[in-house]
Amino acid sequence: MSYLASRRNLLAAAAVAAVTAAGGGSAAVGAHRAPSPRPPGRETRRLLDGMSLAEKVGQLFVSRAYGHSATDPDPADAEQNLALFGVRTAAELVARYHLGGIIYFAWAHNTRTPHQIAALSAGLQEAALATGPRIPLLLSTDQEHGIIARIGKPATLLPGAMALGAAGSTADAERAARIAGAELAAMGIRQDYAPVADVNVNPANPVIGVRSFGSDPQAVAALVAAQVGGYQGAGVAATAKHFPGHGDTETDSHLGLPVIRHSRAQWEELDEPPFRAAVRAGVDAVMTAHIVFPALDPSGDPATLSRPIVTGILRERLGFRGVVVTDALDMAGVRQKYGDERVPVLALLAGCDQLLNPPDLPLAYRSVLAAVESGELSEARVDESVLRILELKSRRGLFGALPSEAGVDAVVGVPDHLAAADGIAAATTTLLANPTGLLPFDAGGAPRLLVTGTDPVSPTGTTGPTTAVLARELTALGCRATAVPPARAVAAAAGQAAVLVCTYNVPEGESAQRALVADLVATGVPVVLLAVRNPYDPARLPACAAELATYSWTDVEMRAAARVLTGAVRPSGRLPVPVPGRYPLGHGRS
Repeated sequence: MSYLASRRNLLAAAAVAAVTAAGGGSAAVGAHRAPSPRPPGRETRRLLDGMSLAEKVGQLFVSRAYGHSATDPDPADAEQNLALFGVRTAAELVARYHLGGIIYFAWAHNTRTPHQIAALSAGLQEAALATGPRIPLLLSTDQEHGIIARIGKPATLLPGAMALGAAGSTADAERAARIAGAELAAMGIRQDYAPVADVNVNPANPVIGVRSFGSDPQAVAALVAAQVGGYQGAGVAATAKHFPGHGDTETDSHLGLPVIRHSRAQWEELDEPPFRAAVRAGVDAVMTAHIVFPALDPSGDPATLSRPIVTGILRERLGFRGVVVTDALDMAGVRQKYGDERVPVLALLAGCDQLLNPPDLPLAYRSVLAAVESGELSEARVDESVLRILELKSRRGLFGALPSEAGVDAVVGVPDHLAAADGIAAATTTLLANPTGLLPFDAGGAPRLLVTGTDPVSPTGTTGPTTAVLARELTALGCRATAVPPARAVAAAAGQAAVLVCTYNVPEGESAQRALVADLVATGVPVVLLAVRNPYDPARLPACAAELATYSWTDVEMRAAARVLTGAVRPSGRLPVPVPGRYPLGHGRS
């Protein structure tokens, strides 16, 4: 049996076990247990029947709001809210528009500390429960981990999707999601826009890349199913994204409208399996993509606005009965063909339920109300979506207790979670090349090591800088490691046992990163390359004495890399994507 076939079989079997194990209410990490959900059915129907049309339409929207507090934002945030929404506070925004949810962003100043987030969540829920039908909010964020994370330390930061794909363990993927879900729930966030179900088959993909578990659809499917079980076992709604598949594009849908050229047969083979696995695992929500997919809908409409894709394929072909949430409606990909007034209505007509982060909430809200009043959109269609949203809120226990500081202290960033994150990360680092046996370094001999290269901005603002973290961890393991900026690296290389260079998405052709690596190789000092984001960098650089892929530059991945470099951990990660012209899928040395 081939390596890939064997790996697929193991992943598939483990995914079944992981999802089965995740089906209970226990979070199995920390002290958190998923709340007992209020059963859907007659109670949610009764709630729906008591709502006005304005309240129903409000439930469809998930908006941003500025500020760290529901009722007492900083003055600049209050002015921003006033300019965009006509109110000064997030609590007033919830009350005015009867919102169904709020999405948290670091740039909206929502995510300073775990205690602050929990207080914000509690304040928002109090505002929702004080008005109208008293329906709790579904508070959400993008906490994929790896390169996309809105909440940083002291919350636990875990390996991202492609790192988990390199480890190939559904048990680790499930545990990572369960830990992440438990911590989000403790802070009052009950919907995570994860896992990414896209199959990244295009090395030039500017928007997915390491956010995907890999390029093998069956392996991705198994890991997606495992994470659905982990998140939802911890009481948080998982959201598989970006349907029908964003893995083969060279356009970022935040900036333009990508076109996927797969045939229908290619879609069924490459893109469909992870979403089908998510649906079978009982995923609460699926997020649509702002992409044109002519083989699935020749109209030229983005998938978010496509009834053949959302209703015809996701609902009817895959049998999905949960909540369909749009990707953010302020992204260019969904705004190019139609205006902001039409997009929310067209998304609902396509079959979407939640309208995420419209650029102009007052306009979007009015346009949906007007569409119902004119008969373009029936109130029965609105009711379908609101009922799905209410049942999701009920299923995830949102009609229960509010988040508290005590709950945060018992769960968020606790030692068991931090230790688990390091343990999971230990299996992700991939040793790509070690032709001369340079690695592992003999830490007992205290080798002198120089660490240089790129220091990308931390995904959360709470980790890094990358080279300094790596040098510190190597030193803690017995080496004498020093971090220097690239401009000083060549001059400082003399007398070093090796130079370690961190690279970040090296472009094709000549670049500053390529020049740095070439100059360091020319010194004759052994050079160790660490690709700290996409693993495609080695194919665009001179061959080095050793090459590794870490898939992220957060502290947990740098600690894992340091342990591999010194032999404290044996490398076991395997490439979940091929590196064209250099390494095949599944490659990795130990």
